Amino acid sequence: MYFIFKNTNSSNKTGLIVTSLPPVTKPPKRTETIDIEGRDGDIVIEHGYEAYDKKIEIGLTKNYDIDDIISWLDGSGDLIMSNESDKVYKARIIKQIDFERLLVFKTASVTFHVQPYKYKYDEDDVSATSSQISSKSMTVTNRGNVSSKPLIRLTGSGTVTFKLNGADLFTYTFPSGDSYVDIDSEEQDAYVSSTLKNRNMNGNFPVLNVGSNTISWTGTLTTVKVTPRSRWL
Repeated sequence: MYFIFKNTNSSNKTGLIVTSLPPVTKPPKRTETIDIEGRDGDIVIEHGYEAYDKKIEIGLTKNYDIDDIISWLDGSGDLIMSNESDKVYKARIIKQIDFERLLVFKTASVTFHVQPYKYKYDEDDVSATSSQISSKSMTVTNRGNVSSKPLIRLTGSGTVTFKLNGADLFTYTFPSGDSYVDIDSEEQDAYVSSTLKNRNMNGNFPVLNVGSNTISWTGTLTTVKVTPRSRWL
């Protein structure tokens, strides 16, 4: 068993042993209940999914560097666990870590506060081929089990109308001097490097359905690159 946090594998930490990994868990829903006088039961209103905790049990033995381990197990970063090695969690360590001595062996519980969605590990970008650029249409697959919020880089000029699954979604006008823009549905921002370009965009940010999605456009684009950000509950 192992886990990877902030791009560092626990297997590469001298003396650190993973003794237990958390089970695969569906995140809890954030809900509100309303009781109405004279009505049986209640009304449940759903407000999305909550972040939750995952606990990893570790042991330390033989030549471990506790200061190095404490420094590593701090802050936030991507978390990958060997029982779900193809998934990435967005995680943060908030709670204290107590290293308990058991004879010559130290044990500890490391609690990761994770966001409800997990993502495909090392997912490939999808770039439009020359024939797709010519036909102004391409297919992108969200391999997860819930909708995803992609990152899309458009390279072109003039005003472009972007369509998703046949419906007009947004228009973007490339300002003079710009040749590309990143449309980030998670951040709800359009930008070039660190400069926001939201004022050049009119419409909604793309959300990919589970499975295949058709992207099409009118106007001049020379490249289209999509990071689907496939995700799961």
